[in-house]
Amino acid sequence: MLLDIREEPISSDEAVRDVSHAGAGGVTTFLGVVREQNEGRAVVKLEYQAYVPMARAELVRIAEEIEREIPGVRLAALHRVGALSVGDIAVVCAASAPHRGEAFKACRLLIDRIKERVPIWKREYGPEGAWWVGWVDARCGHDHEHGHDH
Repeated sequence: MLLDIREEPISSDEAVRDVSHAGAGGVTTFLGVVREQNEGRAVVKLEYQAYVPMARAELVRIAEEIEREIPGVRLAALHRVGALSVGDIAVVCAASAPHRGEAFKACRLLIDRIKERVPIWKREYGPEGAWWVGWVDARCGHDHEHGHDH
């Protein structure tokens, strides 16, 4: 099972080779690619950071869960860390199964659970500066009791 966090560029070829076998009637892939804008803001580059030992362990847990849920699937996932440019591949997911339906389902579950659970953080850079995606400072929440923001 190929599940890894890497600084060097990744491609789908390695992941597809890892999940392919004589019993696989369907092989699906998902590529997450750095795009030039997000939520209306221009993006010139991204930086991914991860707690690598925990991220690798969580990738294994996710893959094992999906393999239990969908018998006969094989999974692979590679995620980049470090600085990435627009057009670079940030994540590769691959799934194989005896039939295409299971392969599509497993690949979708894999990327969705990676985004939900794996400790990887994304910082986007644009003309206005840099910002962490999905991060909210807990100190700056709404203070409903006192009727003001901090």
